[in-house]
Amino acid sequence: MGKYNLRFVKPVASLVLGSAVILGAVSTTQVEADAASSYKISHGKLVDKATGKVVKGFKSFNSKLYKNGKLYTGIKGNIYYKNGKKGTGKYKEIYYVKGKVFTGIDSKSGKYYVKGKVNKGLAVYKDKLYNGASLNKGKVVYKGKLYDGAKLNKGLVLYQDKLYNGSTLNKGVVQFNKLWYKDSKLANGTIKTPEGNEIKVVDGKKEDFTLSVMHTNDTHAHLDNIAKRTTAIKNVRAEKPNSLLLDAGDVFSGTLYFNEFKGQADLKFMNALGYDAMTFGNHEFDLGSSPEGHQALADFIKGANFPFVSANVNFSADARFTGLFTDLISSNPEKGKIYNGIIKDINGEKVGIFGLTTAETKDISSPGSIVFENYIAEAKKAVKAFEGKGVDKIIALTHIGYDDNPAVDNDLTLAASVKGIDVIVGGHSHTQLDKPVVVEKDNDNKAKDPTVIVQAYQYSDFLGTVDVEFDYAGKVVKSDGKLIKTADLPEDPEAAAMLKDYSEKLKAVSGKSIGAKAESELTNPRVDAEGNGISVRNSETALGNIITDGMLAKAKTYDKDIVMAMQNGGGIRSAIPAGDITVGEVITVLPFGNTLATMSLTGAELKEAFETSLKSYPKENGGFLHVSGAKVEFDSSKPAGERVVSISYKDANGNYTPIQDNQTYKVATNAFTAKGGDGFTVFAKAYAEGRVTDLGLSDWENLAEHLTNLKTIQPKVEGRIVDVKK
Repeated sequence: MGKYNLRFVKPVASLVLGSAVILGAVSTTQVEADAASSYKISHGKLVDKATGKVVKGFKSFNSKLYKNGKLYTGIKGNIYYKNGKKGTGKYKEIYYVKGKVFTGIDSKSGKYYVKGKVNKGLAVYKDKLYNGASLNKGKVVYKGKLYDGAKLNKGLVLYQDKLYNGSTLNKGVVQFNKLWYKDSKLANGTIKTPEGNEIKVVDGKKEDFTLSVMHTNDTHAHLDNIAKRTTAIKNVRAEKPNSLLLDAGDVFSGTLYFNEFKGQADLKFMNALGYDAMTFGNHEFDLGSSPEGHQALADFIKGANFPFVSANVNFSADARFTGLFTDLISSNPEKGKIYNGIIKDINGEKVGIFGLTTAETKDISSPGSIVFENYIAEAKKAVKAFEGKGVDKIIALTHIGYDDNPAVDNDLTLAASVKGIDVIVGGHSHTQLDKPVVVEKDNDNKAKDPTVIVQAYQYSDFLGTVDVEFDYAGKVVKSDGKLIKTADLPEDPEAAAMLKDYSEKLKAVSGKSIGAKAESELTNPRVDAEGNGISVRNSETALGNIITDGMLAKAKTYDKDIVMAMQNGGGIRSAIPAGDITVGEVITVLPFGNTLATMSLTGAELKEAFETSLKSYPKENGGFLHVSGAKVEFDSSKPAGERVVSISYKDANGNYTPIQDNQTYKVATNAFTAKGGDGFTVFAKAYAEGRVTDLGLSDWENLAEHLTNLKTIQPKVEGRIVDVKK
């Protein structure tokens, strides 16, 4: 036969095409190309070109599948066709994509399908958990693993009363949400923490922990009683060996021990006593204006066997502190270094300690390039850093004052403003807190977790102690404390022997001339046995005038608007004989270690103060006020409280100007008087209202400086305080 019989060939082509369809391959093949030459579409149907008849069976033409001449919709060879093409969609409740039974995530609906059907129940697809057709939400355990949403859980989480660490049940001992777990359940009995400490717990709750703290502040180089302070500390340690020992600053300035040894004498005893930490007081920066600058402070820090804490003082601009200062929280602090805060381990408990220093330092001391940052903001940062390290027992070691001017800084404001501080060990205001003060309300008068505040007066007269009990969650549940009066204790023999090395050297120093000479005795008169006569406690004296003149001169170097200075007669304790004046003689005149303070008072308040001063006249009154820069006239024939006739102050031209009741004046006095000592309630009110600033300058040093400047002293009474009745 010379030609193919088309009728014979066509069925063969159909068989081949049918075979291709069964295999699920609808494609442009040689067979399809042959079909294209044999078939055509007529009136929407596939027909034979030669006969015009509808093609029977399954045929692929132009990449489409036909059945009996019509585009096919249905299943052929496990492939879903729709209108002749591989289809996407549901067919007989099964979902297909491009002809195949679909398993996966539908791009349009986002639903998860398994073998063409919407998933039911839990299933993992490509490492994600589906709950039904959608990604799982919430926590669920599937095949023994915990999922958080669609992914395996990470970290610690409590689910259905069981603790999971990641996706599996926790193994070992771990703390979570303040509770202890052993494996996956709340722990009971004695357990060993990951740090290796054994603790007792009941239903995950650790037994209450008591933190004991000994504390000192504002010692101001008063080392004459250091042997008694040593006894007090040793007694407490014998009872509570794990007690912390902290100092809230102002170790510097105040006695010859500092003048002569620049803090090194104090440091020797602090090292021997085993202090755990110290913060800086304003007086630690007193030498900043000296030729040596802060070298004595840098040497003090380097020689310490303990770290320093200071969250709001930036030392970086002073090269003397390079390598000593770091603005970090350290759980392994080095001695002789400054940190933002430190972490101490006490019986397996982490205790955080950070420091704060008053911003007043820049005005009442000589910090130079050292910067003081906002104490509230820095305290909040420190607390957050501690909490980030799992520390829930936090001590603020502060030198900002218990109740000083709230517009600047104080402990009461700190406690109400910063959450998370459990204990404030304070200084600066020389406050005698015989019992801890507990702050339980914030600035909005809303309840807050308790903050315990303690302070131990001054000059090492007391050793402060406080016991603070914490519950399992680190909340203060109880506190108790007291001040131990060091004067009531015997001297520690070893410390007393150590002190002699320094005290013997001071004997020679105290006999040194200050470079001033009294042409005649500066008397310190008292009344006779019958209560009659001139007294430093009832009348103007030359010595009182010189003391107040020195106070006024020094105060004006800090505030030129100071108009007068006052000194209580009861604070003047000795005369100065004629001749060269020695350091020891000056100290015996003003032996109490008082400091210079300034305050703002109305004219009416000043009159009230001098009524208190003159209330006992002519009898003695320890609160009798000597004055500089002013003149006080009174009438002794009038009853107490009505005796002041006039008060005038010297203006810039040296003329006396009467004070006005409703005007405000700036004055200076010693801190004892400024806080209301000797019954000056008007001063106590000003102090409580934040109108007093303690400059922290030693009264005897001020007097010595003034006498040295005068060189030759000619004692005289000038009519500054006058009884008009006479």
